[in-house]
Amino acid sequence: MASSSLIRVSRAIMAATRSSSSTGGAALFSSKAATSAVPKPKAKAKPKAAGDSTKPKATLGIMKPTPISPALGSFLGVKESSRAEAVKQIWAHIKLHNLQNPANKREIYCDDKLKGIFEGREKVGFLEIGKLLSRHFVKAE
Repeated sequence: MASSSLIRVSRAIMAATRSSSSTGGAALFSSKAATSAVPKPKAKAKPKAAGDSTKPKATLGIMKPTPISPALGSFLGVKESSRAEAVKQIWAHIKLHNLQNPANKREIYCDDKLKGIFEGREKVGFLEIGKLLSRHFVKAE
């Protein structure tokens, strides 16, 4: 509690110091200046009118849908997906079919569907999923 009042006082002194250049330093020692130098809330931005046309933000990085390999496409049921959506659906499949090792939650047991994506491996570490998925995303040139 004492630290917040100390911060408030130091902010007031700093604000008074900034404004003292125009008043010749008298505001620094005035108690009225120290209490009135509390920062005022900024005015809210005006909402945009309905007729304003702005470009929608482009999806970039892992959120951008890209073409995927036939193996991943058959698992996801689409021909194009973002990396984030692919990982989300793979984790949903893992949770639905209870494929995590109960003793070591970082290990995932692969069923037939996951073996098709993860190079036929019996089990994978959860940190390996991103690396193993990277070959399924076609590079756009």
